[in-house]
Amino acid sequence: MDTIIETKKDTQAVEPAASKKTTISGSVAVLEAFIAEGVSTIFGYPGGAIMPIYDALYDYNDKLEHILVRHEQGAIHAAQGFARVSGKTGIVFATSGPGATNLVTGLADAMIDSTPLVCVTGQVFAHLLGTDAFQETDVINITTPVTKWNYQVTDATEIPSVLAKAFFIAASGRPGPVLIDITKNAQMQLFEYEGYKKCNHIRSYRPNPIIRKEYIEEAAQLINQAKKPFVVFGQGVILGKAEAEFKAFIEKAGLPAAWTIMGMSAIPTDHPLGVGMLGMHGNYGPNVLTNECDLLIAIGMRFDDRVTGRLDKYAKQAKVIHLDIDPAEIDKNVKADVGIWGDCKETLPLLTQLVDQKQHTEWLQLFKDYAQKEQTKVIDEELNPTTDVMTMGEVIKTLNELTKGDAIIVTDVGQHQMVACRYAQFTKSKSNITSGGLGTMGFALPAAIGTAFGDPSRHTVAIIGDGGFQMTLQELGTIMQFKPKVKILILNNSFLGMVRQWQQLFHEKRYSFVNITSPDFVQVAKGFGIAGKKISDRNDLKQSLQEMLDHDGSYLLEVVVGKENNVFPMVPQGRGVAEIVLSSDEI
Repeated sequence: MDTIIETKKDTQAVEPAASKKTTISGSVAVLEAFIAEGVSTIFGYPGGAIMPIYDALYDYNDKLEHILVRHEQGAIHAAQGFARVSGKTGIVFATSGPGATNLVTGLADAMIDSTPLVCVTGQVFAHLLGTDAFQETDVINITTPVTKWNYQVTDATEIPSVLAKAFFIAASGRPGPVLIDITKNAQMQLFEYEGYKKCNHIRSYRPNPIIRKEYIEEAAQLINQAKKPFVVFGQGVILGKAEAEFKAFIEKAGLPAAWTIMGMSAIPTDHPLGVGMLGMHGNYGPNVLTNECDLLIAIGMRFDDRVTGRLDKYAKQAKVIHLDIDPAEIDKNVKADVGIWGDCKETLPLLTQLVDQKQHTEWLQLFKDYAQKEQTKVIDEELNPTTDVMTMGEVIKTLNELTKGDAIIVTDVGQHQMVACRYAQFTKSKSNITSGGLGTMGFALPAAIGTAFGDPSRHTVAIIGDGGFQMTLQELGTIMQFKPKVKILILNNSFLGMVRQWQQLFHEKRYSFVNITSPDFVQVAKGFGIAGKKISDRNDLKQSLQEMLDHDGSYLLEVVVGKENNVFPMVPQGRGVAEIVLSSDEI
């Protein structure tokens, strides 16, 4: 994603605002901007440098809901969860210095996963900038690599226009995080306010490119000629709100389609043309047949290394069509024969009009054959184990039976993440919330809080490992105070499981610092007023999961699973996707 470089000469086309001049402070201007942009919820933590904004917020309690987290990283992950399920821009407040730097991990996560955020940080008085004042950090230079745009405001008169630009940049084109740093004097400064004007254009920034129809025609011709076409799709379908257009496209042309982790739930997981998940721990058929297709159609995905494996062994036999909103992604990792720059909500219908109605029955059967092999060698034992110890897979299978694919599942990072993404079933879009590109342990609990506020109509189930949970468990305090209904499912194997798997398979079982001792999670939750239960017998599994789902409020269920179970299939590092293995014997 290209970052936006600010110039003072940038101009913006605006919507007219019917408002007469009035004198307000910079802090009030921030809140008025939020209201004009339709903001309902803010996640944040106050401090000295942002105190004027929090003072102004005192008078806006009836218009803006503020969720007080327990750590600024919790705030930004919560805002990510909120944005991902609601389709709105997430909002974060933090103070200067450590408050601002605590946002960096979340900014990096949101940047690589294309999540729209507007983060407002307080800053020391303008006259103290550069003096190493108390809690001063150069947040602009620190966050430049992990934001789509950032800007420091030292004069209150800039606030309305800068925030208008921030919202436009965050949500348009390929979404991403924006950070606005406001000095304390600008927050306190009074100025003549002429109303808020939304931004819909910035010179030199083209979030909605002109679609080149000749490329659409070239792509359609390749699709109509292909004998073994294969669609790989990512979160761009969801971010573009193009689920219906995507479904119409693959159904008309009879195209088998596999999802990335971030693209999961764009179509129902049981769709007859959905052939599973791509990637290092993805399904067998999609990985192997990537290197047998004659046409690879990539939609809203960026050819991440976890999807491609070794690039010099990736789909070398195939023609490639790449549809993406971000031109920087086209030809970046995989050379496209046809690159279509544009919003897939607009480009897909144009492509659908030109493709022939087809059914690639024999080609689709190959995916089914590979799926059956994976079922026999991996899935049956994972979902229906014959051992006394429970597997992560059977927990997910039972959860599927109870939720019928309607829940929002928020995963942390590790083995449980891969298992959940492999086996969770979804019927609705925006249901699989995870840290994809950055792989941030500690993501799930605060993200699930944001998810519960973003879509309270569905169950939010946070599936977390015993390691990741301990990174942000302080956010149980946020749940205690604001009472979002978050179902916390800890899959406890007493290891940092994914690292342990690699150490077992590639480092001769030299288990270096992956054994992790955990507290009594149920008692910890109880201390925060959250009900909970721990089980280790599969006979208790279904009833306990149902009890968790039925509980009126948040609930923590800890399930003890096998200590040294591994996640397969797996593409070992340094290999091509077609070299995916089904067991450790093949490594």
